[in-house]
Amino acid sequence: MNNYNNSGNPEFLNEYLVHLRLVQLLSERSIQGYYEDIRMFLRYVHQDRNDIDCDIEDIDISDFPREKLRDITVTDIYNFIFYVSDERHNSDKARYRKISSLRSFFKYLEKVTHVIDKDPTRDLDVPVPKKSLPKFLSLSESMRLLAASDSSDSKRDYCIITLFLNCGVRLSELVGMNIKDIDFTENRMKVLGKGSKERMVYLNDACIDALNKYLEIRTADPKAQLEPALFISNQRKRISKRRVQQIVENTLTAAGLDGKGITTHKLRHTAATLMYQYGDADVLTLKELLGHANVATTEIYTHLSNESVRNAVESNPLAKIKSSDDEE
Repeated sequence: MNNYNNSGNPEFLNEYLVHLRLVQLLSERSIQGYYEDIRMFLRYVHQDRNDIDCDIEDIDISDFPREKLRDITVTDIYNFIFYVSDERHNSDKARYRKISSLRSFFKYLEKVTHVIDKDPTRDLDVPVPKKSLPKFLSLSESMRLLAASDSSDSKRDYCIITLFLNCGVRLSELVGMNIKDIDFTENRMKVLGKGSKERMVYLNDACIDALNKYLEIRTADPKAQLEPALFISNQRKRISKRRVQQIVENTLTAAGLDGKGITTHKLRHTAATLMYQYGDADVLTLKELLGHANVATTEIYTHLSNESVRNAVESNPLAKIKSSDDEE
């Protein structure tokens, strides 16, 4: 259950949240972020307009008049940004997120519902925060992680680490995979990405080998036959995101790589970085592989290295690393 669509909101805000879910197909987490930003802005404006002396979190906006949205100006938005910066000590990134939320909200009010005649954020002039380079494992560290996973005597855990490092899938994508999503004829798998967008991910030799060895054990378990999920827990149910995070954390510790700030998402960065550094992967190719909606998101990897050699996925330096129990 979400905790943003409720009677404490003005009707127009709840309508906007429905628009985000049903039309823009945003995730619940993204909608929650938009909601918190816009709710705070409306509280700020309501407090400022009515000279209310109380904590902003206690401001009631349930009766915020729809017509008052027309009175909001770019000055109100600048004042709000100054407020969250000066009094709430928001970082550059947090302030820019709030600006993005407001731009989306006012664009909706102007273009979709026609509540306002002019979008006040159109005249907003703010600097874009610099993107920091993502954390990732080096090639040698990635190989140490695979070696640590291989020695754990869990084909499932090794397969999970292998897919993260070779395919760059998101945590939600990995957890959501079903066995039927794997196509061994074409050596690829279907993943459901952000916004419920499907894409096909190519599987190299390392992935195919890890999947085959894991599925040999997975499909032989009679108690797990009715569960469609690719990766399952010890209770024979779809594995949880938290359990996968624990597997990654434990493997990082076993490899002596804990304390570096590496998460499941950083393994996605690692895969992208290795493909860019060691594979012939241009930005557009990498965009498709990672399922990015905007090429600007992918361009960050061009700042990590200028090396360009070999094929994008097939030449991933981890592609030939297989489990140590291969039979000759």
